[in-house]
Amino acid sequence: MTKNQAVPSRRLAPFVLLELASLTSVASGSMVFILMPWIAIQLTHQASAAGLLITITSIPGLLLAPVVGSVIDKLGRRRSAQWSEFLTAIVNASITVAALAWTMNLPLLTAIAVIRSVVGWGGGSARKALIPDVAHAGHLSLERANSIHESIFAAGFALGPALGALCIKWFGIYNSFAVVAAVGAVSGILMLFIRVVEHHEPKDESDSGNFLKFAVQGFKILFETPSVLIVMITFLSLAVIYLPTEMVVLPTYYKSLGDPAGLGLLISVMAAASTVGSLLFEKLVKVLSFSKLLRIAVLGVGITMIPMSLLPAQWVMLGFGAILGFVWGPLGPLLNTVIQRKVPANKRGRVFSLEMVIWSGGPMISMSLVGWAVDTVGVHIVYPIIAVLVLVSGIFVASSRHLVELNVADYTDASEPL
Repeated sequence: MTKNQAVPSRRLAPFVLLELASLTSVASGSMVFILMPWIAIQLTHQASAAGLLITITSIPGLLLAPVVGSVIDKLGRRRSAQWSEFLTAIVNASITVAALAWTMNLPLLTAIAVIRSVVGWGGGSARKALIPDVAHAGHLSLERANSIHESIFAAGFALGPALGALCIKWFGIYNSFAVVAAVGAVSGILMLFIRVVEHHEPKDESDSGNFLKFAVQGFKILFETPSVLIVMITFLSLAVIYLPTEMVVLPTYYKSLGDPAGLGLLISVMAAASTVGSLLFEKLVKVLSFSKLLRIAVLGVGITMIPMSLLPAQWVMLGFGAILGFVWGPLGPLLNTVIQRKVPANKRGRVFSLEMVIWSGGPMISMSLVGWAVDTVGVHIVYPIIAVLVLVSGIFVASSRHLVELNVADYTDASEPL
């Protein structure tokens, strides 16, 4: 830089607005995380219904994720997030309207949930793809920006279930979706006020051709970038094996106790602890390599699930849930940072959309099976089996010799160039 070149002024407003939008969006989404299974179980009195609902509503996201990623890279990160939030808010409000106009049943609920999945898929991916742009404007390293972003995500996820449980108590299960819609709409409004230049790499041959060719670039990049592939495999194993515990097993257990507040408190404590773990990511990667941090996280999740699966007293569940959330916390910032460092800006939306494929396709593989197993043999048997499988999966990932590939995107004190 020459003496005549001025250093761009630091602008934190875009980053702050992005994080506020993320907080409200995630809080809205995590309210649905507890409300949807609760309605399904209430309507049918079967855990398998909750699993079936989640499986069916996962299909659109699984099929459309490459297209959604292409829309983000073509339409723009900020604009994609705006439209996703506004459309999702409209669909959430329709559940309240439908319950008032007709008698709610599982097919109607499933149809609305599928539409919600279609229109609401790109918001989180678009915001993650935008992080380097707002971080650059605020003179923040990717480690710090992702630590804050994922801690905000966890805070929103902690707030949502607690708010959802309170809404069930105060307004009833269906009227709660009006609150969900209002909170989500705030996220879209906040995105309107973000002013930042979205960085783009020079166009190459991958940015030309028909739309299908453009869409499949995300898969190509994934398999050509070992560091990204390894973290994605880790997330896939957790999605397939672990996620059913929070979406089917625990709701069934607490429904049998007639204790929605207990479920909301447990999920909130886990998410709150995850917030702390996420915030510490920037400091942790100064003393631990990415590969070591990943090993600690996946093994920690499996180990803490063992005592939780025995369904001890609530205070014990909360204690181990806090530990699980804490060791889980650094995984999100790690994944974000690896993708943002190793994937060109023009393709970032397509790769982040594949992360969402994992969180939709993973549960789709296992959720109905877990719901059926819970209905057949009970939570007390199914939960310990899942806990052991998560631990075995963690051992497999932690022992992989390919984990060293993660360290090619390891910590740097230098400013993040765009």
